[in-house]
Amino acid sequence: MSKSTLAVILGGGAGSRLYPLTASRSKPAVPIAGKYRLVDIPISNCINCGINRMFVLTQFNSASLNRHIKNTYHFSAFSAAFVDILAAEQTPDNPTWYQGTADAVRQSLRHIGPFESEYILILSGDQLYQMDFGEMIENHKNLGADISIATIPVNERDAPEFGILKSSDGYITSFIEKPKKELLPEWVSDTGDEMKGKGRNYLASMGIYIFNRKLMFELLETEYKAATDFGKEIIPQSIDKYKVASYQYDGYWTDIGNIYSFFEANLGLTKDLPDFNLFDNTKAIYTRARMLPPAKISGTQLEKTLIAEGCIINASRVENSVVGIRARIGHGTTVVSCYLMGNDYFETIPEMSHAAQHGIPNVGIGNRCYIKNAIVDKNCRIGDDVRINGGSHLENADHSLYTIKEGIVVIKKGAVIPNGFVI
Repeated sequence: MSKSTLAVILGGGAGSRLYPLTASRSKPAVPIAGKYRLVDIPISNCINCGINRMFVLTQFNSASLNRHIKNTYHFSAFSAAFVDILAAEQTPDNPTWYQGTADAVRQSLRHIGPFESEYILILSGDQLYQMDFGEMIENHKNLGADISIATIPVNERDAPEFGILKSSDGYITSFIEKPKKELLPEWVSDTGDEMKGKGRNYLASMGIYIFNRKLMFELLETEYKAATDFGKEIIPQSIDKYKVASYQYDGYWTDIGNIYSFFEANLGLTKDLPDFNLFDNTKAIYTRARMLPPAKISGTQLEKTLIAEGCIINASRVENSVVGIRARIGHGTTVVSCYLMGNDYFETIPEMSHAAQHGIPNVGIGNRCYIKNAIVDKNCRIGDDVRINGGSHLENADHSLYTIKEGIVVIKKGAVIPNGFVI
Protein backbone atom coordinates (compact mmCIF):
# COMPACT_ATOMS: atom_id res chain seq x y z
CA MET A 1 0.00 0.00 0.00
CA SER A 2 2.66 2.50 1.01
CA LYS A 3 4.30 2.35 -2.42
CA SER A 4 1.10 2.33 -4.46
CA THR A 5 -0.63 5.36 -2.91
CA LEU A 6 0.36 8.98 -2.34
CA ALA A 7 -1.91 11.17 -0.18
CA VAL A 8 -2.64 14.86 -0.73
CA ILE A 9 -4.32 16.64 2.21
CA LEU A 10 -6.04 19.92 1.35
CA GLY A 11 -5.53 22.64 3.93
CA GLY A 12 -8.75 24.45 2.99
CA GLY A 13 -9.40 28.13 2.42
CA ALA A 14 -9.53 30.99 4.90
CA GLY A 15 -11.90 29.01 7.18
CA SER A 16 -14.06 32.08 7.77
CA ARG A 17 -16.95 29.98 9.19
CA LEU A 18 -14.61 28.85 11.99
CA TYR A 19 -13.64 32.46 12.84
CA PRO A 20 -12.32 33.52 15.39
CA LEU A 21 -10.49 30.17 15.82
CA THR A 22 -8.99 30.73 12.36
CA ALA A 23 -8.04 34.39 12.89
CA SER A 24 -4.36 33.52 13.36
CA ARG A 25 -4.14 29.86 12.25
CA SER A 26 -5.28 27.77 9.31
CA LYS A 27 -8.25 25.43 9.67
CA PRO A 28 -6.17 22.20 9.86
CA ALA A 29 -4.12 23.74 12.70
CA VAL A 30 -7.17 24.36 14.94
CA PRO A 31 -6.70 22.44 18.24
CA ILE A 32 -9.17 19.59 18.75
CA ALA A 33 -9.88 17.22 21.69
CA GLY A 34 -7.54 19.15 24.01
CA LYS A 35 -4.22 17.96 22.61
CA TYR A 36 -4.48 17.31 18.85
CA ARG A 37 -4.90 19.48 15.78
CA LEU A 38 -7.41 18.83 13.01
CA VAL A 39 -4.69 17.86 10.52
CA ASP A 40 -3.63 14.98 12.82
CA ILE A 41 -6.87 13.17 11.87
CA PRO A 42 -6.27 12.58 8.12
CA ILE A 43 -2.53 12.02 8.71
CA SER A 44 -3.24 9.40 11.41
CA ASN A 45 -5.83 7.67 9.19
CA CYS A 46 -3.16 7.39 6.49
CA ILE A 47 -0.42 6.10 8.82
CA ASN A 48 -2.80 3.52 10.34
CA CYS A 49 -3.43 1.91 6.95
CA GLY A 50 0.15 2.03 5.70
CA ILE A 51 0.01 5.17 3.54
CA ASN A 52 3.08 7.07 4.71
CA ARG A 53 3.86 9.56 1.95
CA MET A 54 1.75 12.70 2.33
CA PHE A 55 1.67 16.25 1.06
CA VAL A 56 -0.30 18.91 2.99
CA LEU A 57 -1.34 21.85 0.80
CA THR A 58 -1.67 25.17 2.64
CA GLN A 59 -2.03 28.85 1.90
CA PHE A 60 -3.78 30.75 4.72
CA ASN A 61 -2.16 31.49 8.11
CA SER A 62 0.03 28.43 7.69
CA ALA A 63 2.89 29.19 10.13
CA SER A 64 1.47 27.26 13.13
CA LEU A 65 0.48 24.33 10.89
CA ASN A 66 3.98 24.17 9.36
CA ARG A 67 5.51 24.25 12.85
CA HIS A 68 3.19 21.50 14.10
CA ILE A 69 3.98 19.19 11.18
CA LYS A 70 7.72 19.85 11.41
CA ASN A 71 7.69 19.07 15.17
CA THR A 72 5.44 16.01 14.91
CA TYR A 73 5.95 13.75 11.92
CA HIS A 74 9.46 12.32 11.95
CA PHE A 75 10.09 9.02 10.24
CA SER A 76 13.15 6.79 10.26
CA ALA A 77 16.04 7.82 8.00
CA PHE A 78 15.75 4.34 6.47
CA SER A 79 12.15 4.75 5.32
CA ALA A 80 10.71 6.65 2.36
CA ALA A 81 7.90 8.05 4.55
CA PHE A 82 7.27 11.80 4.81
CA VAL A 83 4.66 14.46 5.58
CA ASP A 84 5.62 17.52 3.53
CA ILE A 85 4.01 20.95 3.46
CA LEU A 86 3.39 22.46 0.03
CA ALA A 87 2.58 26.12 0.63
CA ALA A 88 0.93 28.04 -2.20
CA GLU A 89 3.69 29.69 -4.20
CA GLN A 90 3.72 32.15 -7.04
CA THR A 91 5.74 31.00 -10.05
CA PRO A 92 6.59 32.63 -13.39
CA ASP A 93 3.90 30.60 -15.17
CA ASN A 94 1.33 30.92 -12.37
CA PRO A 95 1.20 34.19 -10.44
CA THR A 96 -2.10 33.36 -8.61
CA TRP A 97 -2.86 31.68 -5.28
CA TYR A 98 -4.89 28.47 -5.13
CA GLN A 99 -8.34 29.07 -6.65
CA GLY A 100 -10.01 25.88 -5.36
CA THR A 101 -9.35 22.23 -4.47
CA ALA A 102 -8.49 21.08 -7.99
CA ASP A 103 -6.40 24.17 -8.70
CA ALA A 104 -4.41 23.59 -5.49
CA VAL A 105 -3.54 20.05 -6.60
CA ARG A 106 -2.82 21.22 -10.18
CA GLN A 107 -0.34 23.82 -8.93
CA SER A 108 1.36 21.13 -6.82
CA LEU A 109 1.73 18.52 -9.58
CA ARG A 110 5.35 19.45 -10.25
CA HIS A 111 6.17 18.54 -6.64
CA ILE A 112 3.99 15.41 -6.63
CA GLY A 113 5.27 14.23 -10.04
CA PRO A 114 8.68 12.83 -8.99
CA PHE A 115 7.08 10.45 -6.43
CA GLU A 116 5.81 7.35 -8.15
CA SER A 117 2.46 5.82 -7.20
CA GLU A 118 -0.50 4.11 -8.82
CA TYR A 119 -3.13 6.09 -6.92
CA ILE A 120 -3.50 9.59 -5.53
CA LEU A 121 -5.69 9.87 -2.42
CA ILE A 122 -7.19 13.35 -1.95
CA LEU A 123 -8.25 14.23 1.61
CA SER A 124 -9.64 17.21 3.46
CA GLY A 125 -7.82 18.73 6.44
CA ASP A 126 -10.93 19.55 8.45
CA GLN A 127 -12.93 16.37 9.05
CA LEU A 128 -13.23 14.10 12.08
CA TYR A 129 -13.43 10.37 11.29
CA GLN A 130 -11.52 7.08 11.51
CA MET A 131 -11.44 5.28 8.17
CA ASP A 132 -9.42 2.47 6.65
CA PHE A 133 -8.39 3.82 3.26
CA GLY A 134 -7.01 0.36 2.43
CA GLU A 135 -10.60 -0.92 2.14
CA MET A 136 -11.51 1.99 -0.12
CA ILE A 137 -8.50 1.30 -2.38
CA GLU A 138 -9.40 -2.42 -2.49
CA ASN A 139 -12.95 -1.47 -3.56
CA HIS A 140 -11.48 0.86 -6.21
CA LYS A 141 -9.31 -1.96 -7.60
CA ASN A 142 -12.08 -4.58 -7.53
CA LEU A 143 -14.43 -2.34 -9.50
CA GLY A 144 -11.69 -1.36 -11.96
CA ALA A 145 -12.56 2.26 -11.22
CA ASP A 146 -10.79 5.35 -12.60
CA ILE A 147 -11.98 7.55 -9.73
CA SER A 148 -13.56 6.63 -6.36
CA ILE A 149 -15.52 8.89 -4.04
CA ALA A 150 -16.06 8.07 -0.37
CA THR A 151 -19.76 8.54 0.36
CA ILE A 152 -21.75 8.64 3.57
CA PRO A 153 -25.51 8.22 4.04
CA VAL A 154 -27.15 11.42 5.34
CA ASN A 155 -30.69 12.39 6.34
CA GLU A 156 -33.04 14.84 4.67
CA ARG A 157 -32.07 17.72 6.95
CA ASP A 158 -28.35 17.47 6.13
CA ALA A 159 -28.61 16.53 2.43
CA PRO A 160 -28.86 20.12 1.05
CA GLU A 161 -25.43 20.86 2.61
CA PHE A 162 -23.61 18.26 0.49
CA GLY A 163 -22.94 17.01 -3.01
CA ILE A 164 -25.53 14.20 -3.33
CA LEU A 165 -25.13 11.29 -5.74
CA LYS A 166 -26.84 8.16 -6.97
CA SER A 167 -25.09 4.88 -7.65
CA SER A 168 -25.80 1.60 -9.39
CA ASP A 169 -23.69 -1.59 -9.01
CA GLY A 170 -21.07 0.42 -7.11
CA TYR A 171 -20.66 3.09 -9.81
CA ILE A 172 -21.91 6.67 -9.53
CA THR A 173 -24.52 7.48 -12.18
CA SER A 174 -25.47 11.06 -11.32
CA PHE A 175 -24.44 13.90 -9.02
CA ILE A 176 -25.98 17.16 -7.78
CA GLU A 177 -24.20 19.83 -5.71
CA LYS A 178 -26.19 21.03 -2.64
CA PRO A 179 -29.71 20.14 -3.91
CA LYS A 180 -32.73 22.23 -2.90
CA LYS A 181 -35.16 20.47 -0.52
CA GLU A 182 -37.89 20.04 -3.16
CA LEU A 183 -35.51 18.07 -5.42
CA LEU A 184 -34.57 15.53 -2.74
CA PRO A 185 -37.25 12.86 -3.46
CA GLU A 186 -35.51 12.15 -6.81
CA TRP A 187 -32.17 11.55 -5.06
CA VAL A 188 -33.11 8.78 -2.60
CA SER A 189 -30.58 5.90 -2.66
CA ASP A 190 -30.53 2.35 -1.33
CA THR A 191 -28.11 2.92 1.57
CA GLY A 192 -28.76 -0.45 3.25
CA ASP A 193 -31.32 -1.47 5.90
CA GLU A 194 -29.44 -0.09 8.92
CA MET A 195 -28.98 3.38 7.39
CA LYS A 196 -32.54 3.48 6.02
CA GLY A 197 -33.77 2.68 9.52
CA LYS A 198 -32.05 5.87 10.70
CA GLY A 199 -33.64 7.90 7.90
CA ARG A 200 -30.29 8.28 6.14
CA ASN A 201 -31.49 7.78 2.55
CA TYR A 202 -29.16 10.08 0.62
CA LEU A 203 -25.57 9.42 -0.41
CA ALA A 204 -23.34 12.43 0.24
CA SER A 205 -19.80 12.94 -1.01
CA MET A 206 -17.30 13.12 1.86
CA GLY A 207 -14.75 15.05 -0.23
CA ILE A 208 -12.40 12.04 -0.12
CA TYR A 209 -11.27 10.86 -3.57
CA ILE A 210 -9.00 8.25 -5.13
CA PHE A 211 -7.71 8.96 -8.63
CA ASN A 212 -5.70 6.67 -10.84
CA ARG A 213 -2.54 8.72 -10.99
CA LYS A 214 -2.18 8.94 -14.78
CA LEU A 215 -5.80 10.04 -15.17
CA MET A 216 -5.50 12.73 -12.51
CA PHE A 217 -2.54 14.33 -14.28
CA GLU A 218 -4.41 14.20 -17.61
CA LEU A 219 -7.60 15.71 -16.15
CA LEU A 220 -5.83 18.56 -14.36
CA GLU A 221 -3.25 19.40 -17.03
CA THR A 222 -5.24 18.83 -20.23
CA GLU A 223 -8.91 17.85 -20.15
CA TYR A 224 -10.20 20.15 -17.39
CA LYS A 225 -7.42 22.68 -17.47
CA ALA A 226 -9.68 25.54 -16.36
CA ALA A 227 -11.57 23.64 -13.63
CA THR A 228 -10.75 24.87 -10.13
CA ASP A 229 -12.80 22.52 -7.93
CA PHE A 230 -13.11 18.72 -7.64
CA GLY A 231 -16.59 18.59 -6.10
CA LYS A 232 -18.27 21.24 -8.25
CA GLU A 233 -16.58 20.63 -11.63
CA ILE A 234 -14.23 17.68 -12.14
CA ILE A 235 -16.30 14.96 -10.41
CA PRO A 236 -19.67 15.85 -12.05
CA GLN A 237 -18.05 16.16 -15.49
CA SER A 238 -16.24 12.81 -15.13
CA ILE A 239 -19.27 10.65 -14.23
CA ASP A 240 -20.38 10.03 -17.83
CA LYS A 241 -16.86 9.65 -19.21
CA TYR A 242 -15.05 7.51 -16.64
CA LYS A 243 -15.73 4.71 -14.19
CA VAL A 244 -16.47 6.63 -10.99
CA ALA A 245 -17.04 4.32 -8.01
CA SER A 246 -18.81 5.00 -4.73
CA TYR A 247 -17.30 3.64 -1.51
CA GLN A 248 -19.99 3.81 1.17
CA TYR A 249 -18.68 4.50 4.67
CA ASP A 250 -21.08 3.89 7.56
CA GLY A 251 -18.89 4.98 10.49
CA TYR A 252 -18.73 8.31 12.32
CA TRP A 253 -17.76 11.28 10.17
CA THR A 254 -18.26 14.99 10.68
CA ASP A 255 -17.20 17.94 8.61
CA ILE A 256 -15.86 20.65 10.95
CA GLY A 257 -17.41 23.44 8.89
CA ASN A 258 -18.52 25.94 11.50
CA ILE A 259 -18.27 26.82 15.21
CA TYR A 260 -21.39 24.81 16.09
CA SER A 261 -20.16 21.55 14.45
CA PHE A 262 -16.69 22.08 15.98
CA PHE A 263 -18.19 22.58 19.46
CA GLU A 264 -20.51 19.55 19.11
CA ALA A 265 -17.68 17.31 17.86
CA ASN A 266 -15.45 18.20 20.83
CA LEU A 267 -18.15 17.84 23.50
CA GLY A 268 -19.25 14.57 21.84
CA LEU A 269 -15.90 13.10 22.94
CA THR A 270 -17.00 13.31 26.60
CA LYS A 271 -19.81 10.74 26.18
CA ASP A 272 -19.41 7.35 27.89
CA LEU A 273 -19.22 5.71 24.46
CA PRO A 274 -18.27 8.49 22.03
CA ASP A 275 -18.92 8.07 18.29
CA PHE A 276 -15.29 9.00 17.64
CA ASN A 277 -13.10 6.63 19.64
CA LEU A 278 -9.79 8.09 20.84
CA PHE A 279 -9.18 4.91 22.86
CA ASP A 280 -8.68 2.49 19.96
CA ASN A 281 -5.50 0.39 19.72
CA THR A 282 -5.73 -0.02 15.96
CA LYS A 283 -6.80 3.52 15.04
CA ALA A 284 -4.53 5.70 17.14
CA ILE A 285 -4.53 9.46 16.57
CA TYR A 286 -0.95 10.74 16.47
CA THR A 287 0.18 14.20 17.49
CA ARG A 288 3.18 16.05 18.80
CA ALA A 289 4.80 14.33 21.80
CA ARG A 290 5.15 17.16 24.30
CA MET A 291 6.76 15.54 27.37
CA LEU A 292 4.31 17.25 29.74
CA PRO A 293 3.72 16.36 33.41
CA PRO A 294 0.47 14.60 34.35
CA ALA A 295 -2.59 16.69 35.21
CA LYS A 296 -3.00 17.77 38.86
CA ILE A 297 -6.54 18.04 40.24
CA SER A 298 -7.54 19.15 43.71
CA GLY A 299 -11.01 19.31 45.28
CA THR A 300 -12.84 19.15 41.93
CA GLN A 301 -15.99 17.23 41.09
CA LEU A 302 -15.53 15.88 37.56
CA GLU A 303 -18.35 14.62 35.38
CA LYS A 304 -17.93 13.42 31.75
CA THR A 305 -14.74 15.41 31.19
CA LEU A 306 -11.58 14.86 29.16
CA ILE A 307 -8.43 16.36 30.70
CA ALA A 308 -5.15 16.65 28.79
CA GLU A 309 -1.64 16.58 30.27
CA GLY A 310 -0.05 19.40 32.25
CA CYS A 311 -3.28 20.83 33.74
CA ILE A 312 -3.61 22.29 37.24
CA ILE A 313 -7.29 22.23 38.25
CA ASN A 314 -8.72 23.51 41.54
CA ALA A 315 -12.26 24.14 40.25
CA SER A 316 -15.30 23.06 42.27
CA ARG A 317 -16.95 21.38 39.28
CA VAL A 318 -16.11 20.57 35.65
CA GLU A 319 -18.87 18.88 33.68
CA ASN A 320 -19.29 17.70 30.06
CA SER A 321 -16.12 19.55 29.01
CA VAL A 322 -12.80 19.09 27.24
CA VAL A 323 -9.84 20.62 29.07
CA GLY A 324 -6.75 21.12 26.90
CA ILE A 325 -3.01 20.98 27.64
CA ARG A 326 -1.54 23.09 30.46
CA ALA A 327 -4.97 24.51 31.38
CA ARG A 328 -5.28 26.17 34.79
CA ILE A 329 -8.62 26.59 36.58
CA GLY A 330 -8.89 28.43 39.93
CA HIS A 331 -10.75 27.63 43.19
CA GLY A 332 -14.55 27.76 43.37
CA THR A 333 -14.96 27.86 39.57
CA THR A 334 -17.64 25.90 37.69
CA VAL A 335 -17.17 24.91 34.03
CA VAL A 336 -20.09 23.30 32.16
CA SER A 337 -20.21 22.21 28.49
CA CYS A 338 -17.02 23.99 27.47
CA TYR A 339 -13.95 23.36 25.35
CA LEU A 340 -10.93 24.95 27.03
CA MET A 341 -8.01 24.74 24.59
CA GLY A 342 -5.39 25.26 27.27
CA ASN A 343 -2.06 27.04 26.98
CA ASP A 344 1.18 26.95 25.00
CA TYR A 345 3.39 27.48 28.08
CA PHE A 346 3.45 27.36 31.88
CA GLU A 347 3.46 30.75 33.59
CA THR A 348 6.29 30.94 36.16
CA ILE A 349 5.76 32.16 39.75
CA PRO A 350 7.73 35.42 39.10
CA GLU A 351 5.59 36.02 35.98
CA MET A 352 2.43 35.45 38.04
CA SER A 353 3.45 37.90 40.75
CA HIS A 354 4.46 40.47 38.09
CA ALA A 355 1.01 40.09 36.46
CA ALA A 356 -0.72 40.43 39.87
CA GLN A 357 1.19 43.67 40.61
CA HIS A 358 -0.11 45.12 37.34
CA GLY A 359 -3.69 43.91 37.88
CA ILE A 360 -3.50 41.38 35.02
CA PRO A 361 -5.14 37.96 35.55
CA ASN A 362 -2.91 34.90 35.35
CA VAL A 363 -2.93 32.65 32.30
CA GLY A 364 -5.93 30.34 32.66
CA ILE A 365 -9.26 30.77 34.46
CA GLY A 366 -9.45 32.55 37.82
CA ASN A 367 -11.37 31.85 41.04
CA ARG A 368 -15.16 31.72 41.54
CA CYS A 369 -15.95 31.90 37.80
CA TYR A 370 -18.97 30.36 36.07
CA ILE A 371 -18.43 29.38 32.44
CA LYS A 372 -21.00 27.55 30.32
CA ASN A 373 -21.38 26.81 26.56
CA ALA A 374 -18.06 28.40 25.65
CA ILE A 375 -14.88 27.75 23.71
CA VAL A 376 -11.84 29.33 25.36
CA ASP A 377 -8.99 29.60 22.84
CA LYS A 378 -5.31 29.22 23.78
CA ASN A 379 -3.42 31.44 26.25
CA CYS A 380 -6.44 33.37 27.57
CA ARG A 381 -6.31 35.19 30.92
CA ILE A 382 -9.70 35.10 32.62
CA GLY A 383 -9.90 36.98 35.94
CA ASP A 384 -11.82 36.14 39.13
CA ASP A 385 -15.64 36.18 39.44
CA VAL A 386 -16.17 36.13 35.66
CA ARG A 387 -19.56 34.87 34.39
CA ILE A 388 -19.84 33.58 30.84
CA ASN A 389 -23.24 32.02 30.18
CA GLY A 390 -23.60 30.95 26.56
CA GLY A 391 -26.91 29.78 25.13
CA SER A 392 -29.66 30.51 22.61
CA HIS A 393 -30.64 33.65 24.56
CA LEU A 394 -27.50 35.39 23.23
CA GLU A 395 -27.46 37.10 19.84
CA ASN A 396 -24.56 36.64 17.40
CA ALA A 397 -21.89 39.28 18.06
CA ASP A 398 -18.21 40.01 17.50
CA HIS A 399 -16.32 41.86 20.24
CA SER A 400 -12.57 42.53 20.58
CA LEU A 401 -12.35 39.83 23.30
CA TYR A 402 -14.97 37.32 22.19
CA THR A 403 -17.36 36.23 19.44
CA ILE A 404 -20.84 34.74 19.91
CA LYS A 405 -22.08 32.31 17.25
CA GLU A 406 -25.30 30.26 17.59
CA GLY A 407 -25.25 30.75 21.36
CA ILE A 408 -21.65 29.59 21.76
CA VAL A 409 -19.28 32.15 23.29
CA VAL A 410 -15.77 31.94 21.80
CA ILE A 411 -13.12 33.72 23.88
CA LYS A 412 -10.44 34.82 21.40
CA LYS A 413 -6.87 33.57 21.54
CA GLY A 414 -4.82 35.45 24.15
CA ALA A 415 -7.80 37.53 25.36
CA VAL A 416 -7.53 39.19 28.79
CA ILE A 417 -10.92 39.12 30.56
CA PRO A 418 -10.94 41.39 33.65
CA ASN A 419 -12.28 40.41 37.11
CA GLY A 420 -16.08 40.41 37.37
CA PHE A 421 -16.67 40.52 33.60
CA VAL A 422 -20.10 39.18 32.52
CA ILE A 423 -21.21 37.82 29.12
